[in-house]
Amino acid sequence: MAEQAGEAVPPAQRSSWASFLKSIASVSGDLSSMTCPPFILSPVSLTEFPAYWCEHPELFSAIADQTTEEQRTLAVVKWFISTLKGQYTSRNESMGSEKKPLNPVLGELFYGKWPDLNGRGETQLLVEQVSHHPPITAYAIENKSKGVKLIGHNAQKTSFSGGSIIVKQIGHATLTVQLPSGGVAEYLITLPRLRIDGLWYGAPYIELSESSWIISKHYVCSVEYKGKGYFSGKTHSFKATLNPAPGLGGSLGSHVIEGTWHTTSKFTSGPKSGLEFHNVTGPKEEVTAIGGQTSGEMGDFETRQLWKLVAKGIREGDFDMASREKSKIENDQRQRRKDELAAGTKWPLKHFVHVDSDPTYEQLGKLGKISPSTEDMYVFKENWPPA
Repeated sequence: MAEQAGEAVPPAQRSSWASFLKSIASVSGDLSSMTCPPFILSPVSLTEFPAYWCEHPELFSAIADQTTEEQRTLAVVKWFISTLKGQYTSRNESMGSEKKPLNPVLGELFYGKWPDLNGRGETQLLVEQVSHHPPITAYAIENKSKGVKLIGHNAQKTSFSGGSIIVKQIGHATLTVQLPSGGVAEYLITLPRLRIDGLWYGAPYIELSESSWIISKHYVCSVEYKGKGYFSGKTHSFKATLNPAPGLGGSLGSHVIEGTWHTTSKFTSGPKSGLEFHNVTGPKEEVTAIGGQTSGEMGDFETRQLWKLVAKGIREGDFDMASREKSKIENDQRQRRKDELAAGTKWPLKHFVHVDSDPTYEQLGKLGKISPSTEDMYVFKENWPPA
Protein backbone atom coordinates (compact mmCIF):
# COMPACT_ATOMS: atom_id res chain seq x y z
CA MET A 1 0.00 0.00 0.00
CA ALA A 2 1.14 3.50 -0.74
CA GLU A 3 -0.45 4.89 2.40
CA GLN A 4 1.80 5.78 5.30
CA ALA A 5 1.08 4.54 8.78
CA GLY A 6 -1.28 6.84 10.59
CA GLU A 7 -2.23 8.74 7.43
CA ALA A 8 -5.91 8.76 8.38
CA VAL A 9 -5.23 9.88 11.95
CA PRO A 10 -5.59 13.60 12.75
CA PRO A 11 -2.10 15.04 13.38
CA ALA A 12 -2.95 16.00 16.97
CA GLN A 13 -4.02 12.42 17.69
CA ARG A 14 -1.14 10.44 16.15
CA SER A 15 0.77 10.07 19.40
CA SER A 16 -2.26 8.79 21.34
CA TRP A 17 -3.19 6.47 18.45
CA ALA A 18 0.29 4.96 18.39
CA SER A 19 0.13 4.45 22.16
CA PHE A 20 -3.31 2.85 21.79
CA LEU A 21 -2.04 0.36 19.19
CA LYS A 22 0.86 -0.59 21.45
CA SER A 23 -1.55 -1.04 24.35
CA ILE A 24 -3.94 -3.37 22.55
CA ALA A 25 -1.06 -5.39 21.13
CA SER A 26 0.20 -6.03 24.67
CA VAL A 27 -3.16 -7.20 26.07
CA SER A 28 -3.82 -10.94 25.92
CA GLY A 29 -7.39 -10.84 27.28
CA ASP A 30 -10.58 -8.92 26.58
CA LEU A 31 -10.14 -5.38 25.19
CA SER A 32 -13.64 -4.06 25.85
CA SER A 33 -12.69 -1.91 28.84
CA MET A 34 -9.81 -0.13 27.08
CA THR A 35 -10.10 3.61 26.46
CA CYS A 36 -9.88 4.64 22.80
CA PRO A 37 -8.40 7.91 21.53
CA PRO A 38 -11.24 10.42 21.30
CA PHE A 39 -11.22 10.81 17.51
CA ILE A 40 -12.21 7.16 17.11
CA LEU A 41 -15.24 7.39 19.45
CA SER A 42 -18.78 7.29 18.10
CA PRO A 43 -21.40 9.72 19.47
CA VAL A 44 -23.86 6.82 19.57
CA SER A 45 -24.29 4.27 22.36
CA LEU A 46 -24.23 0.55 21.60
CA THR A 47 -27.80 0.50 22.92
CA GLU A 48 -28.97 2.01 19.63
CA PHE A 49 -27.35 -0.70 17.49
CA PRO A 50 -30.32 -3.13 17.51
CA ALA A 51 -32.09 -0.55 15.31
CA TYR A 52 -29.94 -1.85 12.46
CA TRP A 53 -32.02 -5.05 12.50
CA CYS A 54 -34.89 -3.16 10.90
CA GLU A 55 -33.55 -0.53 8.51
CA HIS A 56 -35.68 -2.33 5.92
CA PRO A 57 -38.92 -2.79 7.85
CA GLU A 58 -40.73 -3.83 4.67
CA LEU A 59 -38.53 -6.94 4.50
CA PHE A 60 -39.14 -7.68 8.18
CA SER A 61 -42.91 -7.49 7.83
CA ALA A 62 -42.91 -9.31 4.48
CA ILE A 63 -41.83 -12.51 6.25
CA ALA A 64 -45.43 -12.90 7.41
CA ASP A 65 -46.78 -12.73 3.83
CA GLN A 66 -45.12 -15.96 2.71
CA THR A 67 -47.32 -19.04 2.37
CA THR A 68 -44.82 -21.92 2.41
CA GLU A 69 -41.95 -22.90 4.70
CA GLU A 70 -39.51 -22.50 1.82
CA GLN A 71 -40.72 -19.00 0.90
CA ARG A 72 -40.81 -17.95 4.54
CA THR A 73 -37.26 -19.14 5.22
CA LEU A 74 -35.95 -17.36 2.13
CA ALA A 75 -37.70 -14.19 3.32
CA VAL A 76 -36.06 -14.53 6.76
CA VAL A 77 -32.63 -14.95 5.17
CA LYS A 78 -33.22 -12.01 2.83
CA TRP A 79 -34.22 -9.77 5.74
CA PHE A 80 -31.23 -10.93 7.81
CA ILE A 81 -28.68 -10.30 5.04
CA SER A 82 -30.25 -6.85 4.50
CA THR A 83 -29.43 -5.91 8.13
CA LEU A 84 -25.68 -6.42 7.78
CA LYS A 85 -24.82 -3.31 5.76
CA GLY A 86 -26.18 -0.94 8.41
CA GLN A 87 -24.71 -2.88 11.30
CA TYR A 88 -21.20 -3.17 9.92
CA THR A 89 -20.47 -0.53 7.24
CA SER A 90 -22.62 2.52 8.06
CA ARG A 91 -19.97 4.27 10.19
CA ASN A 92 -17.44 4.00 7.36
CA GLU A 93 -19.91 5.67 5.02
CA SER A 94 -21.04 8.43 7.39
CA MET A 95 -17.91 9.02 9.52
CA GLY A 96 -15.03 7.86 7.31
CA SER A 97 -14.10 4.82 9.41
CA GLU A 98 -15.46 2.45 12.02
CA LYS A 99 -15.99 4.18 15.36
CA LYS A 100 -16.11 2.70 18.85
CA PRO A 101 -19.65 3.06 20.23
CA LEU A 102 -20.24 4.39 23.72
CA ASN A 103 -20.41 1.63 26.32
CA PRO A 104 -23.99 1.48 27.66
CA VAL A 105 -24.72 1.75 31.37
CA LEU A 106 -26.79 -0.81 33.23
CA GLY A 107 -30.47 0.00 32.75
CA GLU A 108 -29.94 2.20 29.69
CA LEU A 109 -33.01 2.22 27.43
CA PHE A 110 -33.79 2.99 23.82
CA TYR A 111 -37.26 3.10 22.30
CA GLY A 112 -37.87 3.54 18.59
CA LYS A 113 -40.22 2.91 15.72
CA TRP A 114 -40.42 2.69 11.95
CA PRO A 115 -43.44 4.04 10.07
CA ASP A 116 -46.31 2.09 8.58
CA LEU A 117 -45.14 1.37 5.04
CA ASN A 118 -47.82 0.48 2.48
CA GLY A 119 -50.32 -0.53 5.13
CA ARG A 120 -47.98 -3.05 6.75
CA GLY A 121 -48.31 -1.53 10.20
CA GLU A 122 -45.82 0.20 12.47
CA THR A 123 -42.71 -1.67 13.62
CA GLN A 124 -41.49 -0.89 17.14
CA LEU A 125 -38.18 -1.33 18.92
CA LEU A 126 -37.25 -1.63 22.59
CA VAL A 127 -33.67 -2.01 23.87
CA GLU A 128 -32.44 -2.39 27.45
CA GLN A 129 -28.91 -2.78 28.77
CA VAL A 130 -29.49 -5.79 31.02
CA SER A 131 -25.92 -6.34 32.26
CA HIS A 132 -22.77 -4.25 32.59
CA HIS A 133 -20.25 -6.93 33.56
CA PRO A 134 -20.35 -8.56 31.08
CA PRO A 135 -22.04 -5.89 28.93
CA ILE A 136 -25.22 -7.42 27.48
CA THR A 137 -27.83 -5.62 25.40
CA ALA A 138 -31.32 -7.16 25.07
CA TYR A 139 -33.86 -6.07 22.47
CA ALA A 140 -37.36 -6.67 21.14
CA ILE A 141 -38.57 -5.67 17.67
CA GLU A 142 -42.19 -6.26 16.71
CA ASN A 143 -44.69 -5.56 13.98
CA LYS A 144 -47.95 -6.41 15.73
CA SER A 145 -50.05 -5.96 12.59
CA LYS A 146 -48.15 -8.69 10.76
CA GLY A 147 -47.38 -10.87 13.78
CA VAL A 148 -43.58 -10.79 13.39
CA LYS A 149 -41.33 -10.43 16.44
CA LEU A 150 -37.58 -10.60 17.10
CA ILE A 151 -36.28 -11.10 20.65
CA GLY A 152 -32.54 -11.30 21.30
CA HIS A 153 -29.47 -10.24 23.20
CA ASN A 154 -25.89 -9.46 22.29
CA ALA A 155 -22.53 -9.14 24.01
CA GLN A 156 -18.94 -8.96 22.75
CA LYS A 157 -15.59 -10.41 23.69
CA THR A 158 -12.69 -8.66 21.99
CA SER A 159 -9.07 -9.67 21.50
CA PHE A 160 -6.10 -8.67 19.36
CA SER A 161 -4.60 -11.05 16.81
CA GLY A 162 -2.50 -10.64 13.67
CA GLY A 163 -2.82 -6.85 13.58
CA SER A 164 -6.62 -6.95 13.86
CA ILE A 165 -9.17 -6.70 16.65
CA ILE A 166 -11.27 -9.85 16.78
CA VAL A 167 -14.80 -9.48 18.16
CA LYS A 168 -16.63 -12.62 19.17
CA GLN A 169 -20.32 -11.77 19.27
CA ILE A 170 -22.01 -13.65 22.07
CA GLY A 171 -25.76 -13.94 21.95
CA HIS A 172 -28.54 -14.95 19.63
CA ALA A 173 -32.04 -13.97 18.60
CA THR A 174 -35.33 -15.78 18.02
CA LEU A 175 -37.66 -14.63 15.28
CA THR A 176 -41.31 -15.71 15.61
CA VAL A 177 -44.03 -15.44 12.99
CA GLN A 178 -47.74 -15.88 13.75
CA LEU A 179 -49.20 -18.19 11.08
CA PRO A 180 -52.73 -18.00 9.65
CA SER A 181 -53.29 -21.52 11.02
CA GLY A 182 -52.83 -20.18 14.54
CA GLY A 183 -49.40 -21.75 14.91
CA VAL A 184 -46.04 -20.05 15.28
CA ALA A 185 -42.91 -20.42 13.12
CA GLU A 186 -39.64 -19.98 15.03
CA TYR A 187 -36.18 -19.16 13.68
CA LEU A 188 -32.97 -19.26 15.70
CA ILE A 189 -30.45 -16.65 14.53
CA THR A 190 -26.81 -16.64 15.63
CA LEU A 191 -24.27 -13.85 15.07
CA PRO A 192 -21.11 -13.65 12.93
CA ARG A 193 -17.65 -12.97 14.27
CA LEU A 194 -16.12 -9.58 13.45
CA ARG A 195 -12.59 -8.65 12.44
CA ILE A 196 -11.64 -4.97 12.68
CA ASP A 197 -8.90 -4.23 10.17
CA GLY A 198 -7.23 -0.99 9.05
CA LEU A 199 -5.90 -0.18 12.52
CA TRP A 200 -2.39 0.63 11.33
CA TYR A 201 -3.76 3.44 9.15
CA GLY A 202 -6.09 4.77 11.83
CA ALA A 203 -9.06 3.97 9.58
CA PRO A 204 -10.69 0.88 11.09
CA TYR A 205 -13.30 -1.08 9.15
CA ILE A 206 -15.22 -4.26 9.88
CA GLU A 207 -15.04 -7.52 7.99
CA LEU A 208 -17.27 -10.45 8.95
CA SER A 209 -15.71 -13.89 9.36
CA GLU A 210 -16.54 -17.52 10.03
CA SER A 211 -20.24 -18.45 9.98
CA SER A 212 -23.64 -17.68 11.47
CA TRP A 213 -26.85 -19.72 11.36
CA ILE A 214 -30.58 -19.36 10.74
CA ILE A 215 -32.41 -22.51 11.82
CA SER A 216 -36.07 -23.53 11.96
CA LYS A 217 -37.80 -26.90 12.30
CA HIS A 218 -37.85 -27.12 8.51
CA TYR A 219 -34.63 -25.50 7.29
CA VAL A 220 -30.99 -25.12 8.28
CA CYS A 221 -29.17 -22.16 6.73
CA SER A 222 -25.45 -21.56 7.23
CA VAL A 223 -24.06 -18.16 6.23
CA GLU A 224 -20.32 -18.18 5.55
CA TYR A 225 -18.45 -14.87 5.52
CA LYS A 226 -15.22 -14.14 3.66
CA GLY A 227 -13.19 -11.06 2.83
CA LYS A 228 -11.17 -10.19 -0.22
CA GLY A 229 -9.05 -12.97 -1.65
CA TYR A 230 -11.39 -15.87 -0.95
CA PHE A 231 -14.07 -17.44 -3.12
CA SER A 232 -15.48 -14.21 -4.59
CA GLY A 233 -12.36 -12.04 -4.38
CA LYS A 234 -14.43 -9.20 -2.93
CA THR A 235 -14.73 -7.63 0.50
CA HIS A 236 -17.89 -8.29 2.52
CA SER A 237 -18.63 -11.52 0.70
CA PHE A 238 -21.00 -14.21 1.88
CA LYS A 239 -22.33 -17.58 0.86
CA ALA A 240 -25.65 -18.77 2.30
CA THR A 241 -26.57 -22.44 1.97
CA LEU A 242 -30.15 -23.50 2.76
CA ASN A 243 -31.00 -27.16 3.14
CA PRO A 244 -34.04 -28.96 4.56
CA ALA A 245 -33.62 -29.89 8.20
CA PRO A 246 -32.41 -33.47 8.84
CA GLY A 247 -35.11 -35.98 7.97
CA LEU A 248 -37.04 -33.54 5.77
CA GLY A 249 -37.05 -33.17 2.03
CA GLY A 250 -39.71 -33.81 -0.55
CA SER A 251 -41.17 -30.44 -1.48
CA LEU A 252 -38.48 -28.51 0.42
CA GLY A 253 -35.84 -27.27 -1.99
CA SER A 254 -32.17 -26.43 -1.39
CA HIS A 255 -30.62 -23.09 -2.32
CA VAL A 256 -27.19 -21.46 -2.45
CA ILE A 257 -26.93 -17.67 -2.46
CA GLU A 258 -23.70 -15.72 -3.03
CA GLY A 259 -22.71 -12.08 -3.23
CA THR A 260 -21.67 -9.17 -1.06
CA TRP A 261 -23.82 -8.42 1.95
CA HIS A 262 -23.42 -4.64 1.65
CA THR A 263 -24.63 -4.51 -1.99
CA THR A 264 -26.25 -7.37 -3.93
CA SER A 265 -26.41 -11.14 -4.17
CA LYS A 266 -28.03 -13.82 -6.30
CA PHE A 267 -29.05 -17.46 -6.23
CA THR A 268 -26.15 -19.56 -7.55
CA SER A 269 -27.64 -23.04 -7.07
CA GLY A 270 -31.14 -24.46 -6.85
CA PRO A 271 -34.39 -23.77 -8.70
CA LYS A 272 -33.89 -19.98 -8.66
CA SER A 273 -30.26 -20.07 -9.86
CA GLY A 274 -29.25 -16.84 -11.58
CA LEU A 275 -32.00 -14.70 -10.04
CA GLU A 276 -31.26 -11.71 -7.82
CA PHE A 277 -31.69 -12.43 -4.12
CA HIS A 278 -31.10 -9.17 -2.28
CA ASN A 279 -30.16 -5.57 -3.06
CA VAL A 280 -29.46 -2.97 -0.34
CA THR A 281 -27.93 -0.26 -2.52
CA GLY A 282 -31.12 1.81 -2.29
CA PRO A 283 -32.51 3.95 0.54
CA LYS A 284 -33.00 2.69 4.08
CA GLU A 285 -35.47 3.63 6.79
CA GLU A 286 -33.97 5.36 9.83
CA VAL A 287 -35.45 4.57 13.23
CA THR A 288 -37.35 7.35 14.99
CA ALA A 289 -36.43 7.62 18.67
CA ILE A 290 -39.46 7.88 20.93
CA GLY A 291 -39.96 8.17 24.67
CA GLY A 292 -40.82 5.11 26.70
CA GLN A 293 -43.97 6.65 28.11
CA THR A 294 -47.21 7.48 26.35
CA SER A 295 -46.34 11.19 26.59
CA GLY A 296 -43.18 10.61 24.57
CA GLU A 297 -41.00 12.28 27.18
CA MET A 298 -37.43 11.02 27.39
CA GLY A 299 -36.36 9.65 30.78
CA ASP A 300 -32.88 10.11 32.25
CA PHE A 301 -31.83 6.58 31.33
CA GLU A 302 -32.97 6.77 27.74
CA THR A 303 -29.93 6.63 25.48
CA ARG A 304 -30.01 9.98 23.72
CA GLN A 305 -30.88 11.86 26.90
CA LEU A 306 -28.18 10.11 28.93
CA TRP A 307 -25.36 10.68 26.41
CA LYS A 308 -26.57 14.04 25.03
CA LEU A 309 -23.61 16.14 26.16
CA VAL A 310 -21.04 13.43 25.44
CA ALA A 311 -22.40 13.06 21.90
CA LYS A 312 -22.40 16.86 21.47
CA GLY A 313 -18.73 17.02 22.48
CA ILE A 314 -17.73 14.24 20.07
CA ARG A 315 -19.68 15.69 17.14
CA GLU A 316 -18.26 19.18 17.71
CA GLY A 317 -14.72 17.98 18.36
CA ASP A 318 -14.83 19.22 21.96
CA PHE A 319 -13.26 16.07 23.40
CA ASP A 320 -12.54 17.71 26.77
CA MET A 321 -16.26 18.19 27.29
CA ALA A 322 -17.01 14.70 25.99
CA SER A 323 -14.48 13.17 28.36
CA ARG A 324 -15.70 15.23 31.31
CA GLU A 325 -19.38 14.34 30.77
CA LYS A 326 -18.53 10.69 30.09
CA SER A 327 -16.63 10.53 33.39
CA LYS A 328 -19.66 11.95 35.24
CA ILE A 329 -21.86 9.15 33.91
CA GLU A 330 -19.29 6.47 34.68
CA ASN A 331 -18.70 7.77 38.22
CA ASP A 332 -22.45 7.84 38.85
CA GLN A 333 -22.68 4.23 37.76
CA ARG A 334 -19.82 3.17 40.03
CA GLN A 335 -21.55 4.83 42.97
CA ARG A 336 -24.84 3.12 42.15
CA ARG A 337 -23.15 -0.29 42.13
CA LYS A 338 -21.46 0.47 45.48
CA ASP A 339 -24.79 1.52 47.00
CA GLU A 340 -26.50 -1.63 45.71
CA LEU A 341 -23.73 -3.82 47.08
CA ALA A 342 -23.97 -2.14 50.48
CA ALA A 343 -27.76 -2.54 50.51
CA GLY A 344 -27.67 -6.12 49.22
CA THR A 345 -29.85 -5.21 46.23
CA LYS A 346 -29.60 -5.54 42.45
CA TRP A 347 -30.62 -3.18 39.70
CA PRO A 348 -34.19 -4.12 38.69
CA LEU A 349 -34.56 -4.83 34.98
CA LYS A 350 -37.50 -3.01 33.44
CA HIS A 351 -38.44 -5.08 30.39
CA PHE A 352 -36.55 -8.39 30.55
CA VAL A 353 -36.20 -11.36 32.91
CA HIS A 354 -32.96 -13.30 33.26
CA VAL A 355 -33.18 -17.08 32.80
CA ASP A 356 -30.47 -19.73 32.76
CA SER A 357 -31.18 -21.37 29.42
CA ASP A 358 -33.10 -21.06 26.15
CA PRO A 359 -35.10 -24.15 25.12
CA THR A 360 -35.54 -22.80 21.57
CA TYR A 361 -31.77 -22.62 21.14
CA GLU A 362 -31.35 -26.10 22.57
CA GLN A 363 -34.01 -27.57 20.27
CA LEU A 364 -33.15 -25.84 17.00
CA GLY A 365 -29.39 -25.72 17.57
CA LYS A 366 -29.26 -29.53 17.45
CA LEU A 367 -30.70 -29.50 13.93
CA GLY A 368 -27.76 -27.42 12.73
CA LYS A 369 -25.30 -29.32 14.92
CA ILE A 370 -24.04 -26.01 16.27
CA SER A 371 -22.37 -25.75 19.64
CA PRO A 372 -24.74 -25.57 22.62
CA SER A 373 -25.39 -22.09 23.93
CA THR A 374 -23.04 -21.17 26.77
CA GLU A 375 -24.70 -17.87 27.59
CA ASP A 376 -27.69 -16.97 29.71
CA MET A 377 -30.98 -15.78 28.23
CA TYR A 378 -33.24 -12.77 28.68
CA VAL A 379 -37.00 -13.16 28.24
CA PHE A 380 -39.09 -10.14 27.23
CA LYS A 381 -41.77 -9.24 29.79
CA GLU A 382 -44.17 -8.07 27.03
CA ASN A 383 -44.70 -4.84 29.00
CA TRP A 384 -44.11 -2.37 26.18
CA PRO A 385 -45.40 -0.47 24.30
CA PRO A 386 -47.86 0.96 26.84
CA ALA A 387 -51.50 0.21 26.07
